[in-house]
Amino acid sequence: MYDRGSTARKVDRGRERPGCPVTRAEDGTWRVHDHAVARALLRGPGTVQAGLGVETVEKLPRRIRRPVLYRDGPEHREHRRQTARFFTPRRVDEHYRDLMVRIAEEQLASLRAAGEARLADLAFELAIGVVSEVIGLRYGRPGIRRRLERFFPEEFGEPGLTSVRGLYWLVRQNANWLRIHLADVRPAIRAHRRREHDDLISHLIGEGCSDAEILGECLTFAAAGMVTTREFVSLAAWHLFTDAGLLDHYRSADEPGRLAVLQEILRLEPVVGRLRRRAVSALELPTDDGPLAVRPGEVVELRLDHTNTDPRAVGRDPLCVRPGRAMEFGAGPAGLSFGDGPHRCPGAHIALLETDVFLSRLFALDGIRMTAPPRASFKDVIGGYEIRGLTVGLPPGADRSGPGPGSAR
Repeated sequence: MYDRGSTARKVDRGRERPGCPVTRAEDGTWRVHDHAVARALLRGPGTVQAGLGVETVEKLPRRIRRPVLYRDGPEHREHRRQTARFFTPRRVDEHYRDLMVRIAEEQLASLRAAGEARLADLAFELAIGVVSEVIGLRYGRPGIRRRLERFFPEEFGEPGLTSVRGLYWLVRQNANWLRIHLADVRPAIRAHRRREHDDLISHLIGEGCSDAEILGECLTFAAAGMVTTREFVSLAAWHLFTDAGLLDHYRSADEPGRLAVLQEILRLEPVVGRLRRRAVSALELPTDDGPLAVRPGEVVELRLDHTNTDPRAVGRDPLCVRPGRAMEFGAGPAGLSFGDGPHRCPGAHIALLETDVFLSRLFALDGIRMTAPPRASFKDVIGGYEIRGLTVGLPPGADRSGPGPGSAR
């Protein structure tokens, strides 16, 4: 078993894990740092989604159904039950693995041809291709990557009507919504109305969703499946490029062993570092000193970079990379990086598998190296990171024929 015995985090969010399992911010927000408390809150009743743009969604007319990310209760559970078939490990393996391999090979072919490439670009093309197939966005015009990059810029502004900057961002985001609708979502809806497909858009049409509601779901899945996967591919590659022992372990492992490496990196460095829930009934947060009472309307913030390094859940040396570490109290190998309970990320297996399909082939290239280190920035609204500037390259004269489509499978 590989075991790196020192702090391995690449991304410093600038906050140490406090000794108390639950703390309270000056604005009254409860902050949970303990894994067991956080998981119990996510699995239990009495809260609804907060953060992640829910404030904007709540301003929509009530006749418009909210995307599944922003729903709770029986309606949300029924939607997740009906769509679960799109994300089972068996379906992912049977329907999407070959697609992942093909797209990964296409991206590596472009790297071999150019000799050097920005890893975030390669990873984004991979994530877009895979998630588009799951959703059903396969009929749009060329240029979806540029449209998504405009919709999810590195730096967000706050839309509003009281300042020039606010008006700029209001117009910009409405224009971006319209571009994606006209170029990507509307063509897909028309194609699915002509012929039913076995994907998310056909399911939404069958439920009677309007075009606007389908657009909202598509953008939610784009953020959850495309943008976050791009960041994790870059972050995981950064770890592997800079830790020879971990890279040797990853290269020599079978697929379950490689996935264990990726899950351990994700546990240590969750892409989304903060989840927020709002209490709709009185709650109690259990602590060693007794329960803490949360009143209806109060917000509870789960610090995933802290819950995932809770030594009571993940064992000793929680800031080290130790694939296959023994987890306590039923904690999963990636901690709470995919959430838990009714809102657990349905595409967890897709994200891990496509990351491995790509990285196992990338690191099988002869002479592959990191030619420029990355820079990390942060999205405060989700406590997440963005990895930019990491470039990869092949040395002059290296064999650029590639490892072949059957490698690392």
